[in-house]
Amino acid sequence: MLTGLFALGPTSGLKTAMSISRRFSIAPMMDWTDTHCRVLHRLLSARALLYTEMVTAEAILHGDKKRLLGFDASEHPVALQLGGSDPARLAEAARIAEDFGYDEVNLNVGCPSDRVQSGRFGACLMKEPALVAACVAAMGKAVKIPVTVKCRIGVDEQDPEISLRELIRDCTAAGVTSFAVHARKAWLEGLSPKENRDVPPLDYDLVARIKQENPTLEIILNGGIQTLEETEKHLTRFDGVMMGRAAYQDSAMLAQVDSRLFGQPDRGLDAAVQGYCEYVERKLPEGVRLNSMTKHMLGLFNGRPGARAFRRHLSENATRDDAGISVLRDALACLKQEREAA
Repeated sequence: MLTGLFALGPTSGLKTAMSISRRFSIAPMMDWTDTHCRVLHRLLSARALLYTEMVTAEAILHGDKKRLLGFDASEHPVALQLGGSDPARLAEAARIAEDFGYDEVNLNVGCPSDRVQSGRFGACLMKEPALVAACVAAMGKAVKIPVTVKCRIGVDEQDPEISLRELIRDCTAAGVTSFAVHARKAWLEGLSPKENRDVPPLDYDLVARIKQENPTLEIILNGGIQTLEETEKHLTRFDGVMMGRAAYQDSAMLAQVDSRLFGQPDRGLDAAVQGYCEYVERKLPEGVRLNSMTKHMLGLFNGRPGARAFRRHLSENATRDDAGISVLRDALACLKQEREAA
């Protein structure tokens, strides 16, 4: 059963006693890893570290803080990813995040979108390692929770052997001890954000050399990781693995994370689904639309009997203005019916 309370304002007292482990985390993904997604992922895994979508420091300072930062207490441990390049503004945004109860703040030095570049943050900051260091130093002075960095290995014509080392050197000097490295360059011109997730070649070996050169740093590998089998293999060389789209599109694998990666009992897929139904039922009277919650379930049964019928029922009915919990339960009934007939 889901027992968390929705955190709408500063809630530092809501942190769990569980310490953060970055052995396995789910990457921040724009338009995907919202609070409803994270609740589902938490029900599937008690130990995965969850990240928010990137939120800019400016949005936090000038926007609706409760809407941007509110989260369900069941999501802990949960980290907020920040975007920005002004040390003072990032420091203030980090303070606000800490007051809201986040367990970590992470600086985005990896997003290649045009909008991000125009704001002078994201992957383009790979070209300004000293500025990144100034940002994380200010953030670190402002909060007691960990400040981490998510980056690429380089951008455009940079030599990753140099650019990644420079960024890690400068940020380490500023107090950062944990880095999530997307093991691809980003091409700021000529490739779309989608292409930047797939086209530039992966260089896991470079990231492994960085770890060997910096044994006291926590180096988390990100990029192109599709399965728990791959994750287990990478954990022989890295301190942790950050999985992105695969964890979202085939989220049932998360139900095995606790046992396979942490040696702890799994919650089980059926229990997670039941818990999420209870969450959905609780949020509907608050005005949350069914589709905004059930869209995160569409990949939950991929490859299993009844998955298509489940997705079809939700796709056809969850967007109705009057859609309620019965739509989700009927979709699950379609799944069960085809599973039993298989």
